[in-house]
Amino acid sequence: MDTQKIIKLDANDKLAARRGLFNLPEGIIYLNGNSLGPLPFSVPQHLETVTNREWGEDLISSWNRHGWIDLPQRVGEKIAPLLGAEGGQVICCDSISLNLFKLLAGSLQLRPGRTRLLTQSDNFPTDLYVAQGLQQLLGDSRCQLESVEADQLAAVLSDDVAVMLLSHVNFRDGAMHDMAALTRMVHQRGALVIWDLAHSAGVMPLQLDAWNVDFAVGCGYKFLNGGPGAPAFAYVNRRHHEKFTQPLWGWMGHKAPFEFGNDFIAAEGVNQFLTGTPSILSLAALDAALDCFVELELNQLREKSLALGECFLELMEQQPALAEFVLVSPKEASRRGSQLSFAHPQAYAICRAWADAGVIADFRSPDLLRIGFSPLIVRFAEIEQAVLALAEVVRNGTFREARYQQRLKVT
Repeated sequence: MDTQKIIKLDANDKLAARRGLFNLPEGIIYLNGNSLGPLPFSVPQHLETVTNREWGEDLISSWNRHGWIDLPQRVGEKIAPLLGAEGGQVICCDSISLNLFKLLAGSLQLRPGRTRLLTQSDNFPTDLYVAQGLQQLLGDSRCQLESVEADQLAAVLSDDVAVMLLSHVNFRDGAMHDMAALTRMVHQRGALVIWDLAHSAGVMPLQLDAWNVDFAVGCGYKFLNGGPGAPAFAYVNRRHHEKFTQPLWGWMGHKAPFEFGNDFIAAEGVNQFLTGTPSILSLAALDAALDCFVELELNQLREKSLALGECFLELMEQQPALAEFVLVSPKEASRRGSQLSFAHPQAYAICRAWADAGVIADFRSPDLLRIGFSPLIVRFAEIEQAVLALAEVVRNGTFREARYQQRLKVT
């Protein structure tokens, strides 16, 4: 791929104007939006209003005057179109871990007599940990966790499986499941399915309603750009609203929380998913960040993210210095999410040295250099610059310096 082609790709980029919505540091190429999305300009502006006027001046009256109490639902309604979900099925609260616990426990109750919880062995660790914790809590007689390789899921799916828990896009290699096909397969066995959308929501079109998905979770701080620790979201298909119950009962999930009754009566629909008092500042930040997706065609996100990945691969092949990097992501673009992962024995040190050269990606243990493509912010010219910088880091060997070999607390 030559420079003229890259210039043309940027000139024809339908999403180019969206980059102006984000506060991006000068001289930095950011290829880590799949870990933490960049800061939209709208967020600090909105937070200033929420903190100084709503909290600072209107104090507790803001729960009513400025609608703080309804933020989990309002933010959920903004996320719903990104998931292909009609209103009233998405709520924003807590973390993926907490929401997974609620969904897993509730799903087991919806399938009495079935005890198996099926998942993928290289699923995101928190998904596995939550499932392991639930198994320990309930005991094997009520919950039996089984983890298998991705290509074994169909073979081990049987009539005693209650629920299958899968990540749509694998966090390590970016491999993407066929959500529609797997959901149909699970339903044919009478089981339920929970999808983790942490690495797909906000970067590709999804059709949860059309694909008949039962439940889903996702986070607000990756491609949704809601800030570090932004609240997660949960999707509960409307057909389950009357029967589904989640086990973490709290006052905000009560039908009438301000009646302060001693006995729990669940709120209707997805509102019962709330537990404690909503985190207003975090919700407000995510609320403002989601405006970046207004009037956006999600197909354009997918098209550009795949094009960025293909550009990166083609440019890498032109650099002999990068020959030792082994692509572990699916080579076929349509089978992966918005990322590429490469194995290299010095991946961690190279990632840190690359960052000092102005390109921020990330490392995943034990040996993966992971590159995320946020189509709202990344230019094709930056892909060329990033590959050239990576080749230079490898050629000059700076990554071998002791300062890059020492692991930081957050990798």
